[in-house]
Amino acid sequence: MASSEESIRIAAEALLRSTSSHQNVHSPNADISRSYSINTAPSIPTEYVIAEEQTLQGRMSSVRRFFCLFVTFDLAFSGLMWIICVMINGENINTAIDKQIYHYNIHTSLFDVVLASVCRFIVLLLFYGLLSINHWCIIALSTTATCAFLIAKVFQYNWVESHQPVFEVLLILTSFVISWGEAWFLDFKVLPQELHARRILVNSPATENERAPLIRSYVQGLPSMYTESVGNFYSPLCSPEGSIYGGDHTCRRYPHVRLTRDQEDDFKSKAARILQDSWNFLNHPDWKLEKRNGENDTVSVLTLPKIGKMFKLMAMVNIPPRYLLDELFYKVETIPQWNPALLESHKVQSIDEYTDISYQISADAAGVVTSRDFVNIRHWGVIDGSYIIAYCAVEHPSVMKNDKYIRGENGIGCWVMKPVPGESDKCQLQWVLNTNLKGWIPQYILDTALVGMMLDYVKNLRRYIVKLRESGRLSDLVRENV
Repeated sequence: MASSEESIRIAAEALLRSTSSHQNVHSPNADISRSYSINTAPSIPTEYVIAEEQTLQGRMSSVRRFFCLFVTFDLAFSGLMWIICVMINGENINTAIDKQIYHYNIHTSLFDVVLASVCRFIVLLLFYGLLSINHWCIIALSTTATCAFLIAKVFQYNWVESHQPVFEVLLILTSFVISWGEAWFLDFKVLPQELHARRILVNSPATENERAPLIRSYVQGLPSMYTESVGNFYSPLCSPEGSIYGGDHTCRRYPHVRLTRDQEDDFKSKAARILQDSWNFLNHPDWKLEKRNGENDTVSVLTLPKIGKMFKLMAMVNIPPRYLLDELFYKVETIPQWNPALLESHKVQSIDEYTDISYQISADAAGVVTSRDFVNIRHWGVIDGSYIIAYCAVEHPSVMKNDKYIRGENGIGCWVMKPVPGESDKCQLQWVLNTNLKGWIPQYILDTALVGMMLDYVKNLRRYIVKLRESGRLSDLVRENV
């Protein structure tokens, strides 16, 4: 019966695809220039392309150029405000220069506020204009120094003898507000937009020809599913959950979002990349043992620049690797039944037969870490005979941020199910965890909690495997697939 339903579904999808293709070919309004192939370049927002292309050509991006212009405006506006204060006090410019510059006194002169703008101008244009650094540390230091100076200036200035205190107050407040405006614009506009543009162009095959594979350089060293045929990547019209054993566990919890071809290509390219990167992290030579328990399970630690601290669990479990793959990837909805660290686990959308988007909500960790929710892209493949499920944080239109939970962010990580020679019913489970839980959590508390959580994870998994064996479900699966 199941086989008959599967055949009907496949035939229906083929019919729909052929009908869609027929309509595209024969429609009188069809635009041939907008037809797509699997290697078609994704659509990229124009402002991002321009920003990154300018950077690649050695030119300053438009958003960074506006920031530099804003810093220049800061200097010009502060100088103009100071001149206005001088003129309103009834002094000519020569007298003001002699009194407030040559005979400077912090209690009577406001020229130091202009000097603060000059210092910001020099420092910010040097680092963000000429050197083009991509970090917020310099703007943070300049804003902090400016605010500390202006607060001290308020207490040191002799307001009693001031003839026009309103304009002098405005000069100080303006310098204070503009310094914060510069910090906000750089951190929330310049750096994120340039980073987004860089990521889009890295993932885009727009600069390659039509014969270049969609996942480009990532196909090297990846499983045969990539190198044999890029055409393996497709999304069924009705994206089922699927299983390597033929189950159908379709989830309708989230509204279905029909992805564009560009969105699908972007997800698939990202999936191929994280699979290779996670495999590289897994086999990095600098892992150091952090903890070992009585079951000989180990947790190791690796610290990498720009990534931070990563954890790797290694444990032996009594289940064949391909069946564990089915439990972890295709039966994602049932994971909270045996893993109390998760409150909820759902599959949001299938991208193709190897890739999906999932959503999880973690439980509180002993009152130390409150619940977080995570949206991940997951992708499985086979490398060197091992099944590997790679994952990484991603954004999806069906899962918006929930005010009830802090949105955590998983870096590139993976689960690996490695066969044990001579032991067909066992496998070595390896789990690489690279997560940012957000919030203000002391690092030593976070490290302890994550190590304990990983060791508890494998304990709960073993209990679940025992229940599978006792119920006969695991034995039935083995017999069906012998």
